[in-house]
Amino acid sequence: MLPDSAKEHSLVLDSHGHQAGGVTTTESRPTTTAPVFTSRFDPRLLAALGSFCISLSSVFIKVSHTSGSTSAFWRCLLALPVLLVLAAREWRKAGPARRRVLLPLLAGTGLGLDFVLWGEAIPRVGAGIATVLLAVQVVFVPLLALVFLRERPSKRFLVVAPVLLAGVVLAGGFAGTGSFGPDPVTGAVFALLAGAGYAVYLFLIRLSGGQGTQAHSLALATISAGLVAFVAGLPTGTLDLTPTPAAFGWLVALAVVGQLIGWILISAALPRMSATLGATLMLLQPVGAVLLGIVLLGEAPSVLQLIGCAGVVAAVCFAGGGRSACERRPG
Repeated sequence: MLPDSAKEHSLVLDSHGHQAGGVTTTESRPTTTAPVFTSRFDPRLLAALGSFCISLSSVFIKVSHTSGSTSAFWRCLLALPVLLVLAAREWRKAGPARRRVLLPLLAGTGLGLDFVLWGEAIPRVGAGIATVLLAVQVVFVPLLALVFLRERPSKRFLVVAPVLLAGVVLAGGFAGTGSFGPDPVTGAVFALLAGAGYAVYLFLIRLSGGQGTQAHSLALATISAGLVAFVAGLPTGTLDLTPTPAAFGWLVALAVVGQLIGWILISAALPRMSATLGATLMLLQPVGAVLLGIVLLGEAPSVLQLIGCAGVVAAVCFAGGGRSACERRPG
């Protein structure tokens, strides 16, 4: 992504539950806030279980039959109490570390757009395809670094970008007919815009990072993301503050299983594995979302879409397999 002399590639998980393949400075490596009991288990098992939980997120959103703003608002609201507890625990453990406020809040606006647009993409293009297309952030993050930090993209990025974009074209149904979903092109556009919003979140959250401030930043970003969902949904009438019991149950599952449990498991696993192994196991998330969409939701992506998904996953795998990623343990 960025030159090794200035930045290093890292792989962390944020409150979205998405793989966060971006950049971070060596002095801003986040610390884990996962419970101590997870240390008893094999980190590979924890990462696999966490990835499975996160893969269920798109399934929960689709079966809830709620709008993007509704699913985004409730997942933030329901996850926030636990994040605040983790932030308080982090404060006691790390002491008076420098904690920024403005940048995490601004980052949360990108996260909120990601949540809302991703929730709108899922019913249009399918849970699996919408999740895979979020990987476009691999292109957007280094472009943001180029524009705002004047950091040149690495050679690995220049190789990955065209492969990833070709995979996006195929997976999103832009290459022809026969794509899955009632409105696959619109859904793909929403998913790509969600990926752009996520890239903004990821870029700003990296800049706000400090030692022992991960849960603090996630809590602030979650507050901001929830406000974005509220502002986006209330004027348009798409925000449902009183969902049906069935829909609310799925939203609770989204917040607890697809977000909190997944984040806790993976944030406990990644520091105990090499970056290469961690990056590989994180690819279980988009792959799992596609498989779960097919098995549980009856989704039937076309052959071209599946080829595109494979291209996207391969490009992300290659992007996360560089020298700097292998030299540094993920935070």
